[in-house]
Amino acid sequence: MDYLNFYKLSNIPFSNTPDNRFFFDSRNHKDALVRLHHSAEVMSGFVLVVGHIGAGKTTLARKFLASLDESLYEAALLVMIHTEVTADWLLHRIASQLGVKDAGTKKADILPALYARLYEIYQNNKKAVVIIDEAQMLHTREMMEEFRGMLNLEVPGRKLIHFLFFGLPEVEDLIKIDPPLYHRMSMRIKLSPFKYPETVEYIVHRLKIAGATYPIFSTESFRMIHDAAKGIPRLINTICENCLFEGYLLKARIIGGDITSEVVRNLAIEV
Repeated sequence: MDYLNFYKLSNIPFSNTPDNRFFFDSRNHKDALVRLHHSAEVMSGFVLVVGHIGAGKTTLARKFLASLDESLYEAALLVMIHTEVTADWLLHRIASQLGVKDAGTKKADILPALYARLYEIYQNNKKAVVIIDEAQMLHTREMMEEFRGMLNLEVPGRKLIHFLFFGLPEVEDLIKIDPPLYHRMSMRIKLSPFKYPETVEYIVHRLKIAGATYPIFSTESFRMIHDAAKGIPRLINTICENCLFEGYLLKARIIGGDITSEVVRNLAIEV
């Protein structure tokens, strides 16, 4: 991409594809990681992470997964991409991701095989952790009952499986469809938008990781990006990516407010 050469960057700095190299340790995300690790260490059973679109849930989920010690954890990440998932399919995927072979496709076959595998993981002094991203796609009571049932798989003093749900705020209403499951939630973590100083730090951080030797964006531009994106990481990325491209076209070494305002206008973002 030509703007990379123009700004002397080695990587695309503002891609919205999750990349742990660019993970930004904001106060909110740092706190969330500490809480997630604690919940996994004690195998508390069921944790919910909520945030609006673009708040960084998927990035956090992948960062957490990558940070788990493989000698201590058997971990899996499942991304729900549509609402037509069946309970049997979900059970099969969880079992497969945790290492169950030839579990079958029916609940009556999968559950005993899953329990045996979880007990094997326990005997090996490891912990089974399953991350469910885009959890709001699991929209039926049947689904929630399946998770509640799996949380009943335990040994004296410890659960055999630990679930972390990452989803939009409406996921809470879905979980409440099954009150016993909702009451088993051991922790709720909310991801909030960045405050202005964090937006600046975030942009500078990503540019530095991408090889930048100077901030590229002006102070006026920083403020306009934050106000337009309302501190939401995905929107910040989108605006900054477009600003870099427009800056390249105009051969502007520093991206000022004029370029930023034009990008925001073209993206039809309401400030």
